[in-house]
Amino acid sequence: MQACFRLVALPIILHPLLTFLVPQGAEHRAICQGLKHLKNPPQVIPIPIGVEPVTQFLRNWQRSQSFDAALQSGVLVMGLCGSLTVQLGIGDRVLYQSCQDASGTVWDCDPTLTAQIQQSLQATNSLVRAFTSDRILSSAHEKQQLGQVHQADVVDMEGSAILTILAEAGVPVAMLRVVSDDTDHDLPDLSAAISPEGRIRSLPLAIGMIRQPIAALRLIRGSLTGLRTLEAIAARLG
Repeated sequence: MQACFRLVALPIILHPLLTFLVPQGAEHRAICQGLKHLKNPPQVIPIPIGVEPVTQFLRNWQRSQSFDAALQSGVLVMGLCGSLTVQLGIGDRVLYQSCQDASGTVWDCDPTLTAQIQQSLQATNSLVRAFTSDRILSSAHEKQQLGQVHQADVVDMEGSAILTILAEAGVPVAMLRVVSDDTDHDLPDLSAAISPEGRIRSLPLAIGMIRQPIAALRLIRGSLTGLRTLEAIAARLG
């Protein structure tokens, strides 16, 4: 079962010191744009893409003063994800119950913080199970197989790493993402577009898009839909 829900008119009331972790780039910009109406917006920290880069980033972050707020009040991870099931389509909003890594280890999100967000969003279905991949999955067939093998509903590239580091440190973590690609269509092969530091490489990204224009157009449309939804959710936080 999936926690797919509709936006409602009521604002979402969360702890004022809640820290947001959002993949750098367009996702981070969308969240910041949505939160700009707040007089005292929460801390929104851009994180690199990928398991290894975000692991190193979080280990460094633990030694900073800004980590204290997260330790006290918790972390909400927001961003885009890919669907691994036909039951979830582009634009669907999902709350994580857990996240599994490539070794099969399953990490649970904080139930109290997750329940608070679920109640605020009026999500009536159960939560999703996520899988964290160390690379971009471009094949629809591969995504379908991955979902079946790991019994996962969505895929991302940071979730398990975040839970591994922060849960062990005692930080409550919830994850709220928006689906930007489905299981029915291939994506462009963008494996060369992410640097070892977890940043987008513009030239390899452009080359990957040009080589597969139809898939690229589909990816752009899905990403824009997901980003608009992220911004709309963030605009109601306060």
